[in-house]
Amino acid sequence: MKKLFYLLLPLLFASCAQQESPILTIEGGQVQGVAADIEGVTVYRGIPYAAPPIGDLRWKEPQPVVPWDGVKVCDTFGHPGYQAVHYPGGYTTEWGYGKESPYSEDCLYLNVWTPAPGKTDAKLPVALWIHGGGYREGWGSEPEFDAQEWAAKGVVLVSINYRLGVFGFLTHPELSAESPHGVSGNYGILDQIESLKWINKNIEQFGGDPANVMIFGQSAGAGSVKTVCESPLSKGLFNKAVIMSGGGITNPNAAPAGRGMGMMGAPMTLADAEQATKKVMDWAGFDSLEKMRKASTEMLYTVGNFYTAVTGDRTGRVTGSPMVDGYVSLQSFDNAAYANALPNIPYMIGYTQDDMGSMAPGIAEFCLNRESVGDKAYAYEFARPLPTDGRSNVLEGAFHSSDLWYVFKSLQHCWRPWAKGDWDLSEVMLTAWTNFAKYGDPNGPDGGEWKPYTQDNAQFMLFKLDENDVEDSCMGDPIPASKPMRWF
Repeated sequence: MKKLFYLLLPLLFASCAQQESPILTIEGGQVQGVAADIEGVTVYRGIPYAAPPIGDLRWKEPQPVVPWDGVKVCDTFGHPGYQAVHYPGGYTTEWGYGKESPYSEDCLYLNVWTPAPGKTDAKLPVALWIHGGGYREGWGSEPEFDAQEWAAKGVVLVSINYRLGVFGFLTHPELSAESPHGVSGNYGILDQIESLKWINKNIEQFGGDPANVMIFGQSAGAGSVKTVCESPLSKGLFNKAVIMSGGGITNPNAAPAGRGMGMMGAPMTLADAEQATKKVMDWAGFDSLEKMRKASTEMLYTVGNFYTAVTGDRTGRVTGSPMVDGYVSLQSFDNAAYANALPNIPYMIGYTQDDMGSMAPGIAEFCLNRESVGDKAYAYEFARPLPTDGRSNVLEGAFHSSDLWYVFKSLQHCWRPWAKGDWDLSEVMLTAWTNFAKYGDPNGPDGGEWKPYTQDNAQFMLFKLDENDVEDSCMGDPIPASKPMRWF
């Protein structure tokens, strides 16, 4: 009997821990979180924030969440958006994909990390994380996005999944014809804006302040932040923005005519994009919207590649990234910046040393543009080449996305042989990012050495480790934008 008691003891403790997490009432029903690894932090995994965009809701704006009965225990992350299988090597080896839920069109789920569940008067700052992946892959619960350290710093963090690729950004004449706004595409951006609306209506239940919301993202997530910033549909839903490895701006008066806003692919007008997609769909036999909505997920995902492989025609294409449509997006981010049509809020913007080409000029341009309209913009470069254990077929240097481990302080999920200095540097970056979420200033309420990038202070903040001793962290070295950006 004594042996049975000791065997049951862990289960009793687990049951008590779950009971200590309050039951919250939100849109759709009641939810209960589970304890994170850090004491005092609760995580809610896989909360639906809109109806599943499947069947007749494929390629429609997000619809109200489907209510559920009883208490939903949020202990499992929701489906990532449908995407290609990830094979070992490169980013797959970096992030350790494989334990996520199956990919699905039913992907409109979010996750919340909070230190104050149920405390509606806590009024903690809120951060919405938008994942990258070229608008075609990725999800909000990748291991590097473990956000419990953010919650431990007093920030309620929300991460989301959104529609990707052909399911998130398809344009087509029939879709535009059925839309009350006369447009198609940008469904993934609408999902992101819907998650901001969800935060506005529900985040107080998690201890968050809907009047103090920061949006941030990396790569295509940063591109999404740009689109959300420019969109008239997001007005008033956030008051700080962080653009990580998403480039800056170029003066549109100096840019080639017809310059597009997406990060991937050639620019197109909405009308051109609709016709390019229609050509592919008609070729595949999906010559009506009814047939397109009845087509299998797998067929739609691959139809563009099949078309190009079989016909050799590159004038037909399936749209898969944001574009100016006159409803979700009125103009490119660059044009909006120069027209002072972006939110007048604090911005943080930066890149990694070995990103996809030096982004410093465009980032400096953005910061100076913001200065001209009275906004503050803080610029940074991440310059820590990630340590490796000698294995082959892995990413090296301060590569695109390498800063994610540090911003989330999620290094424990990675195979890399971190030095003590990496943990120190991560703590510094986590503190700067959470300070920005709280105060709109990465230094904190009293200011500090990281100054906004201006004409008089043309400097990026450099995050790196001391070359001579990786056991010691070294950050906070302001560097001029004109200085060569490679040391190692």
